[in-house]
Amino acid sequence: MKLVSLTLKNFRCYKDEKTLQFNDLTTLIGKNDIGKSSVLEALEIFFNNAVVKIDCGDCSILSDNQTVEITCEFTHLPAQLVLDAQAETTLADEYLLCANNNLRIKKTYKCIGSKPKEDVFVIANHPSTDQYNDLLELTNPALKKRLKDLKISEEGVQLNNNPSIRRAIWQSCLNLNLRETDIPVSKEDGKRIWENIGKHLPLFALFQSDRASRDSDAEVQDPMKLAIATALAEPDIQTRLSEIVEAVKTKAVELAERTHTALTKIDPDLAQELTPEFKAEPKWSGLFSLALNSDQGIPVNKRGSGIRRLILVSFFRAEAERRLAEKQVNNIIYAIEEPETSQHPNNQKILLESFQDLAAESGCQVLLTTHSPGFASYLPTSSFRFIKKGADTQPVIENATEATWKEIAKTLGVIPDNRVRVLICVEGPTDVSAMQYLSNALHDVNPEIPDLLNDPRIAFVVLGGGTLKHWVNQHYLRGLGRPEVHIYDNDVAKYADAINEVNLRQDGSWGVQTQKFEIENYLHPDAILDGLSYNIPINDTDDIPALFKAAANWNPNNAKKKLAQYAFPKMTAARIAQRDPNCEVEGWFIRIGAML
Repeated sequence: MKLVSLTLKNFRCYKDEKTLQFNDLTTLIGKNDIGKSSVLEALEIFFNNAVVKIDCGDCSILSDNQTVEITCEFTHLPAQLVLDAQAETTLADEYLLCANNNLRIKKTYKCIGSKPKEDVFVIANHPSTDQYNDLLELTNPALKKRLKDLKISEEGVQLNNNPSIRRAIWQSCLNLNLRETDIPVSKEDGKRIWENIGKHLPLFALFQSDRASRDSDAEVQDPMKLAIATALAEPDIQTRLSEIVEAVKTKAVELAERTHTALTKIDPDLAQELTPEFKAEPKWSGLFSLALNSDQGIPVNKRGSGIRRLILVSFFRAEAERRLAEKQVNNIIYAIEEPETSQHPNNQKILLESFQDLAAESGCQVLLTTHSPGFASYLPTSSFRFIKKGADTQPVIENATEATWKEIAKTLGVIPDNRVRVLICVEGPTDVSAMQYLSNALHDVNPEIPDLLNDPRIAFVVLGGGTLKHWVNQHYLRGLGRPEVHIYDNDVAKYADAINEVNLRQDGSWGVQTQKFEIENYLHPDAILDGLSYNIPINDTDDIPALFKAAANWNPNNAKKKLAQYAFPKMTAARIAQRDPNCEVEGWFIRIGAML
């Protein structure tokens, strides 16, 4: 299941109902104490109620209402699931989906007394007609009685299968009057619905920036706990654990039944009232503990905050590489508060790459908060959610738009670099990486060639959308009359007209289209092999990302990202010379160098 939205009401500063949309990578941006951390902590309360626990102080002081509401909406729902009596059904068949066919789950907390009281609801387009609106609350005997009371034929109905009975009853009604309904699923018979839906929820892991330095819950410990939880979520391990559970249940029930038989001989009336039943599934995660030993026996929680956060960097890097290698499909949400805290810029870059790698993988989402202009500059603008104070001092959540990006740049103080002398305009973010690494490799053997990876006199403008830094370059630097270099792939015919227009300018700007199909055609097969362990044949006209997608079973966008992140850094001057004997690429960079 994939999280697509969170709705908060009466939670801390969110007195009025506010909804936040999520992507695979979502970045919450705003000033201090504006409500960014509250979003992540609300999700922690919804999924785990562990690292952060709900308490009566979480109820908004601006409201007389004593009930907090946290609602999550999900897509990518299970095709089938068991709600009761071991009978498979679907969420759609049980009328448990909202109008857009997503699953919405609302948790409410009555903040009265010493401890808030939790209730769980599924918000769905559900039958409202009397006698047809309460079927999910009925037991098998009650469903059979309802079937009989409504004089519905039992033909074709499996009377020991609750979904079959409910389906027959609902199908007999001429007008179910479907309405958005809060279906309670935390009490009595409805509780089994929540227990079974809950098994399919994503794993949620929160990492906070200012946690106390203790072994039990610091940045050091959480990745280790998450490592255990992630391992337990592996499909093959889940299968083995299920086999253990069933074996234990079988043996235990056999013993319980023998005890029941013996009781029958002593007191038949009492025995009729007792049946063996397992109350809850075993909590495997509590059986394991994992720790990291520091050098020379120094406890990790006694090391500097930067070192402890480096463990966090390492965890995400390792997890990104593992998912890349194993094509992990389990659903997991990583929520990281201010990941740039206590980190050297080089480590920030590594962390950013890891987050983007994770977010690109199937079944994985990454949520970040930041108010650092440097860190935000390198994040994709499409991931931004801007939180600010509205006219009534309530938080306002804005999605990524042109107006939002301008306000974010102003709020964070992201300004263009006045050292820039040349703007290089390319189609997408992967083209930026390709150009940077190709120039870097050539610069190593010829210092006269500019190093686009490190030279502050050169800035990139991504015409197809990119990072906040690229947006700032486009909207501010382009207005200062800097000469531009446009380099486009040769795969789109209309680009030729755009290149011709650039070459007609009289301001020193120029443009070219690649002689090969696209920038990935300049890669050497050995660079792909070294960076990604795939042997892909390359010529000048093939669609290389498509070939790589087919070999690695990734979607085209992910294929381009992986090639940019892992293959282009493995290009050397010698490999460029083999793939580009006419020195086309070198010619671009020599010409750019002459403009500096």
